[in-house]
Parts: sequence; structure tokens; C-alpha cells
Amino acid sequence: MKEELLTLKKSHNQALEKIYNEYRSSFLQFAKKYELDHDSVIDVYQDAFIALREHAIQGKLDNIKSSVKTYLFSIGKYMIYDLLRKQKKTIPYEHSVEFKETADEEFFFEEPELTSKQQLLRQYFKNLGKRCQEMLTLFYYRGLTIDEITESLGYENKNVVKSQKSRCLKSLKELIKTPS
Repeated sequence: MKEELLTLKKSHNQALEKIYNEYRSSFLQFAKKYELDHDSVIDVYQDAFIALREHAIQGKLDNIKSSVKTYLFSIGKYMIYDLLRKQKKTIPYEHSVEFKETADEEFFFEEPELTSKQQLLRQYFKNLGKRCQEMLTLFYYRGLTIDEITESLGYENKNVVKSQKSRCLKSLKELIKTPS
């Protein structure tokens, strides 16, 4: 890993190209689940790699505990989230769903009914602090690993993240068990 960091810090074009190509196909495979077009995924990968290199030059990677690949994928994942968020904001509502009006048909759009446990979870989740909400969302909803959360939230090490996640989950369970 130290060799990769040195390569990222110095501008050896062939060595940089080797690292770039080493993770490219894995990233493209990883990004397929986000249903972006191929060109957008390529753009995200290139931007993530540039950000990775800038972080290396600035010394931000000197003390990372994860691999360079994990760090790169984490950067890319957040860039994908930003891109998806922007795409949804720029699509006007009337163009996002096509409606065909007919006299014979009525359309009802219903939100799926939540079970009583899901309603309790939603209600008490809102009572948690912002940091706990973010932690549990990243782990359970977005599926980030402890290492990825450690990097993205800027914690010292993964043990801090594990204990924080555990405390947050315990708090949520206590809120649900003893409603006020």
C-alpha cells in the first residue's frame, strides 16, 4: 500500500496509469448496481481517481487504515450518490412519470403500509441525534462497511465506529422498548 501512495504522490505517468487501470474494471462492475449510463460511470471513476491523487498529494492518505482501493471506491460511491441526487432534481415531475388518462381506468398510487414495528422504528429513529441517524443509515440502509464509515465520517479508527454504532443501535432499541 505504501508503494501505491508514493506512486500517487509523485507524477510517474506509467505507474499512475497502472494503478488507474488496476481498479477501473472493478469499479465499473461495482457501479453497475446504480443504473447509470456507462459514460457517467467512466466520468465518476476518473473524477474519483483525480480526487484520490489529490488526497495523496495533500497527505490525507498517509494514515489511512483501509486499502487504496477501498478509499477510491468510497470516494466514487459518494460521487455517484451526488450524481443521482442531481439527476433526480433536474428531472421535472411531469416528465418523470408518464400518465395516460382514460375514462375507463383509475389509477391509485398507494404507499405500502408499514407494519406496527416499522412505524415504531420510523418514529423513534427521528428521536435519535443526527450523528446516530447518519451512522445507522450508512451502515444499515446504504450498506457501507465499518472501514468505509470510518473513512467517510473521519473517525480515528474502526473501533470507535463499532462502539458508536453499537451505542446508537442500543439507544434506538431502548426508545422502542420504553416509549415516552
